[in-house]
Amino acid sequence: MANHPSAKKRIRSDNAKRLRNRYYAKTTRTAIKGLRKLTSKPEAEEKLPKVISLIDRLAKKSVIHKNKASNLKAKLTSYVNNLQ
Repeated sequence: MANHPSAKKRIRSDNAKRLRNRYYAKTTRTAIKGLRKLTSKPEAEEKLPKVISLIDRLAKKSVIHKNKASNLKAKLTSYVNNLQ
């Protein structure tokens, strides 16, 4: 167990950041799943920029790796472009 005040504060702040990151990551995963369920191209094209924005935000805050963000965006864009 931590004894120094700074170490105790670090534990508290790490827990707060972990919960915040978990919330944002889960929200983004849900948005991605929602986009992948869409079958109409106009709806998907409308939702794609919002999902990409969420993914970019996670990458910027280092919740997910920037390469994973790029892969996700490429796959989602490809999915939307191939819809009829």
